[in-house]
Amino acid sequence: MRTLREMRRFPLAVRLLLVNQLGVNTGFYLLIPYLATHLTDNLGMSAAVVGVVLGVRNLSQQGLFIIGGSASDRLGARGVIIAGCALRTAGFALFALGDSLAVLLAASVLSGLAGALFNPAVRTYIAQEADERRAEAFALFNVFATAGALIGPLLGSVLLLVDFRTSALTAAGIFAALTVAQALVLPARDVEPSNGTVLGDWREVLGNRTFLAFALAMVGMFTLENQLYLLLPDGARQATGWDGAAGLVFLVGTLANLALQLRITRALKERANRARWIATGLGLMAVAFLPPAVVAVGSDGPDGWADAALRALPVLTGVLLLYLGVMIAQPFVMELIPGFGRSELTGTYFGIFYVVSGIAAAVGNTVVGWAMDTGERGDAGWLPWACCALFGLASALGVAWLHRLGSLPTPSTSQPGVPAAA
Repeated sequence: MRTLREMRRFPLAVRLLLVNQLGVNTGFYLLIPYLATHLTDNLGMSAAVVGVVLGVRNLSQQGLFIIGGSASDRLGARGVIIAGCALRTAGFALFALGDSLAVLLAASVLSGLAGALFNPAVRTYIAQEADERRAEAFALFNVFATAGALIGPLLGSVLLLVDFRTSALTAAGIFAALTVAQALVLPARDVEPSNGTVLGDWREVLGNRTFLAFALAMVGMFTLENQLYLLLPDGARQATGWDGAAGLVFLVGTLANLALQLRITRALKERANRARWIATGLGLMAVAFLPPAVVAVGSDGPDGWADAALRALPVLTGVLLLYLGVMIAQPFVMELIPGFGRSELTGTYFGIFYVVSGIAAAVGNTVVGWAMDTGERGDAGWLPWACCALFGLASALGVAWLHRLGSLPTPSTSQPGVPAAA
């Protein structure tokens, strides 16, 4: 109820985009987690082909964020959001109707491009509309996104009892409804005409060395967040010997996010500098991987349910600490990004931020995967957990160093249009 009361204090456009993110994550997660299984079990594709299909979707999104950001600046965020949801509708419908590799690749490209369009556009719109309350707006955005990420897999598992096509069509229907709602309700914002070129905008943002350093420092946040889908579920399964333990990772994190995200952001907003809280959150994310490492050192499995429950506690403690770190840092990260440059380039800054940090996080995930394989072969189960802790520590120190140099936007200069110090 507190979340709903806080939500009503924002303009209609922000409220709609919060509900939109709930729907976006619900539709996405009711389909994508089960796509690989559909391609292998139902369509009989090889693991290599499945990797190509999933990789094309991810590359289409991560590599084209800059396009969505620039389009938001040039054409207006509203139209880009609507176009992105419409493309996601078409992409998910193709997943339902197509069985050939060509159709599946087209579906992957469309769904990836859709995310590249509306992800930076939504954040741009919220940053512009929420004004001085951007931190709370992005905190609520995180709450609704997390709720959708929980509802989606649950709904998807039920729909898969019918078949994959029903699940995909339901996801497409959700995005179709979001497209119509945005077209009817989302207000249009005036777009200031640009005197330069798109390439000139990119050069200006890429020439902001402080911004690029900040984006690279965020590699820890993105890499460690992704371990909610890789290392932590695997650690929960190994610690307990129960495949269903992976679900506890998402349940604990989601409940914590729904209960605490807004309270944490509001409590911290007026205390100290944003950069200090970002560094603190990243440091807490690093510490989160130490308790599970204790369990990973032991090679023997659990001895009964009581032992499994005890071995699950360090992993779930790590999950809770990781979510707390994200809750502390992420809203302030989103709040600071527009403060690095001109308000006319807010979308471009968001787009390039996600391109840079996404590529860096992909490299980080590769390192974590290598550490998991190496640790398993060399009886060093602690290795991937130590790698993640080092990633988080490096990111925290990077942000702290930028703050010490006075290079990051401060609460008084983080509004759109006020550049950070060069």
